[in-house]
Amino acid sequence: PAGADNLPAPFHVYSMRQAIEEGFILDVLQNYTPYKLAFKLAHDGKELDDKEVERNEALKGIMRWVRLHPYNISQKVQVVVEHFRENVAPLLNGKAKAMVVVGSRIEAVRWRLAIDAYIKAQDYKIGTLVAFSGEVNDSQSGSEPFSETSKTMNPNLKGQGIREVFNTEDYQILLVANKFQTGFDQPLLCGMYVDKRLAGITAVQTLSRLNRAHQGKDTTYVVDFVNDPEEILTAFLTYYETAELANVTDPHLVYDLRMKLDAAGFYDEFEVNRVVEVEFNPKSKQSDLAGALEPVVARILHRYKAAQEKLKAANAKEDSKAAEDAKNEMNVLILFKHDMGAFQRMYAFLSQIFDYGNTAIEKRFIFYKRLIPLLEFGREREGLDLSKVMLTHHNLKAEGKRTLALVDGEYPKLTPMEGAGTGQVQEKEKAYLAEIIAKVNDLFDGELSDDDQLIYVNNVIKGKLLESKTLVQQAANNTKQQFANSPDLSNELMNAIMDALAAHSTMSKQALESEKVRSGLRDILLGPAQLYEALRERSEGHP
Repeated sequence: PAGADNLPAPFHVYSMRQAIEEGFILDVLQNYTPYKLAFKLAHDGKELDDKEVERNEALKGIMRWVRLHPYNISQKVQVVVEHFRENVAPLLNGKAKAMVVVGSRIEAVRWRLAIDAYIKAQDYKIGTLVAFSGEVNDSQSGSEPFSETSKTMNPNLKGQGIREVFNTEDYQILLVANKFQTGFDQPLLCGMYVDKRLAGITAVQTLSRLNRAHQGKDTTYVVDFVNDPEEILTAFLTYYETAELANVTDPHLVYDLRMKLDAAGFYDEFEVNRVVEVEFNPKSKQSDLAGALEPVVARILHRYKAAQEKLKAANAKEDSKAAEDAKNEMNVLILFKHDMGAFQRMYAFLSQIFDYGNTAIEKRFIFYKRLIPLLEFGREREGLDLSKVMLTHHNLKAEGKRTLALVDGEYPKLTPMEGAGTGQVQEKEKAYLAEIIAKVNDLFDGELSDDDQLIYVNNVIKGKLLESKTLVQQAANNTKQQFANSPDLSNELMNAIMDALAAHSTMSKQALESEKVRSGLRDILLGPAQLYEALRERSEGHP
């Protein structure tokens, strides 16, 4: 039998290495450029020092805030567009295309608006598209929900799909959030810009969108803002020759997880069978399925809501013990939901190669499949006020183009599936938000200088411009576009730079000597710094 000392082996292999050597696909790691992001954050006030938050959730919230920060996106957009124009666009007689991979749908919306604004401002002839599923609500970008067919996202689809439109000569850059990272076949793709964490097979599948052969195609580029080059190389090495197993997966893990889920006591055998009977009855209606699931759903949701109310009451009374007990009750239900999802994934995979011969296992797979979508909890985040957090430093630095060599490397082995559903409710580590911001700054400080300080723009220059009665009046009486072209804005900006010369000599000297630097400052002031909006508020009598 298969085991650690008798591992399964393929009866035939056509490896990535052989396919590259024979010219069927390209090695996409020949021109790989990683970027390193360094930044610092500050908080305007001391309120956060008095409030403890969950460390992991706070770190995620802060990092998400940085990723969505307009200045961060604008800097990456500039790198993408300029790199594309210089390196990718000339390939394939000017027909080469590129893909930008971002981490979430809301990032796709923000990137789409930012890249369109940059291309328009530079008067470049580059067509862009964006692909993401469903609708995205983002009040900072617009009042209406965004979808692929929104006028501000993809205005010229004319009923066609993204694949078909991107295949035309009108479009060169495609932004994606999860969609088209796998199975997308576009031989003209020669560049990829990655702003999303990738690992394992996902990294290989995503970057391999570039490997399609095409007449005259011998060069591809990868620019990576997020991932460690060594981790990307390790992922590819796993599949470069013959993918080998470190051990085999124990198919009995499914039974262990079933026992854990049954023992939780949130359903019984009768309720499982009732849902399955409805599922396989061709005469059943949707209302029959809802009726079969309703007792289980109501029971679980009632317990979760009751725990939420207990937590709310405990917080009001400042009873830390009761609050912790209530959170543990909520976490038990969240863990139960996660374990059902783990069962789904594990059984869907293992049942393809192992005959369980057990209808009780299959019944639970069907039951969980219908139950999970109805349990709308587990994604709540503890309230985290980042409204007074400021991005004070920002530095995006290329670490140099390199070749990640696949030949003669150490080829890692595939690890078996293990540990699914073994999670336990744990007390979440607490920390002060101010401490977490300091920790983030320690992690991402890097090579930062005063030249990287956004505070120079946000506080010093913007502060001086807000004191201008002329600009306040112009902002009140003109559109943002008209205001942007005002000669008075240019004059006041020059005055502000000169006023700041003594305290910020390095940045001010660069701004005084370069029209390009002053233009960049004006763009930041009108964009991320929201100078126009702040001036209009002053004209309306706001502080």
